[in-house]
Amino acid sequence: MRFLSERPSHDLTYSDVFLVPQSSSVGSRLGVDLAGEDSVGLPTPLVSANMTSVTGSRLAAAMARRGGLGVLPQDLGLQELDAAIHAVKNAPALYDALVTVGPEATVRHALALVHGSAGEVVTVLDADGRPSSCLAVSALRHALPDSRVADIVADSIPSIDDDDVTDSRAAFALIDAAGVDAVAVRHHGAITATLSARSAVRSTMYPPAVDAHGRLRVAAAVGATGDPAARAKALVQAGVDVLVLDTAHGHQQQMLSALREVSALGLDVPIIAGNVVTAQGAIDLAEAGASILKVGVGPGAMCTTRMMTAVGRPQFSAVLETAEAAREHGAHVWADGGVRYPRDVALALAAGASAVMIGSWFAGTLESPGEIERDAEGRAFKSSWGMASTKAVEQRFHRLDAFERARKSLFAEGISSSRIYLDPARPSVDDLLDMITAGVRSSMTYAGAANLAEYRERAVVGTQSAAGYEEGKALPVSW
Repeated sequence: MRFLSERPSHDLTYSDVFLVPQSSSVGSRLGVDLAGEDSVGLPTPLVSANMTSVTGSRLAAAMARRGGLGVLPQDLGLQELDAAIHAVKNAPALYDALVTVGPEATVRHALALVHGSAGEVVTVLDADGRPSSCLAVSALRHALPDSRVADIVADSIPSIDDDDVTDSRAAFALIDAAGVDAVAVRHHGAITATLSARSAVRSTMYPPAVDAHGRLRVAAAVGATGDPAARAKALVQAGVDVLVLDTAHGHQQQMLSALREVSALGLDVPIIAGNVVTAQGAIDLAEAGASILKVGVGPGAMCTTRMMTAVGRPQFSAVLETAEAAREHGAHVWADGGVRYPRDVALALAAGASAVMIGSWFAGTLESPGEIERDAEGRAFKSSWGMASTKAVEQRFHRLDAFERARKSLFAEGISSSRIYLDPARPSVDDLLDMITAGVRSSMTYAGAANLAEYRERAVVGTQSAAGYEEGKALPVSW
């Protein structure tokens, strides 16, 4: 990456810069390769943040199915993490995971798990917990909220046998021939998954992120305190593919010590560590054993660190400087936080990030943890909170005695409760990934880059005023 003119002496946010179009021989956005260059090697360079309100097993599986990665948060107990890891590993790589309700579940409960878009399906379990039937969500819309889903009089959606599916294109043909939005998928007669027409198309465009056994990949976070080495070992034994050593201030001795301990175990999985925003921070963590550095202090939508402490750094400059330093030490960086639009993801990758971590944007999706709630106007939302907030502190230290919890909560930062509204046009993480990758792919064609390495080399960045940034936004009303 180079600047259009002289490199500014002051730090820059994503909104301070823009990409300049270059001569290009890349004819189609579908002709570019988004695969990351780092030791994780994601087909799609997007990662969901290790926040309790963002990444659970459902979202982690959805991310991996589209080539990205979900990072389970460190606040979960080992038993919860073990269950989440196994849920991801057992989730289908080609098909849509089941959204299940028990035989006594009400319509109100079922509709809190889905949005109602075309292709959404609810699977009803029998008394033994086995899938018994699949209903299109549209069949629930006109039922009484307190009705049992199992009592709804509606035809089950058609089913296909997974032995009949040779690839995603063939699956789409079967769905199209049935004249429906989605089908149930059976294995030896038992319902194991569903598949919508849109998902079948997406599967032809997004190679999944899978392990050596063809199972979806998943990451988990480990804190720098306690016994990080023991926790890391337990997570890898449970099946985690990537470890993320995470603390708000990653450039400190406690993190470096934890990183050396975990690295010395020889667990044979990539180790990511952070967060840092300086070249020296990146170098020190790389020398301590991290192959990827997580970059960002204070840019997140739920984070109040900069306003509380004045600590942080504008994210574009932080990524640019740390990526340059990391490359000289055989490491890479993930840009963590601060993205509001697909352009910001493109800019982070142009600055040298090998992947981009997203939090609040993904919190407002069907797949994020928690049920869908409705405000007084009927708009769908989910609750979200920062990982240094009072709510997160209480979750993280719930095993401490009441006095110690109370003392730690005095120094909490971040937003404890925020409504993240689901975009009616893009309610799922799949929808957001479509939008983000479309923007990034198009940006790469403007730069004349067929892959991320070429993109980083060919990108030309200019600086702009606040008025220049506003000029690039579409008008919200007609002329």
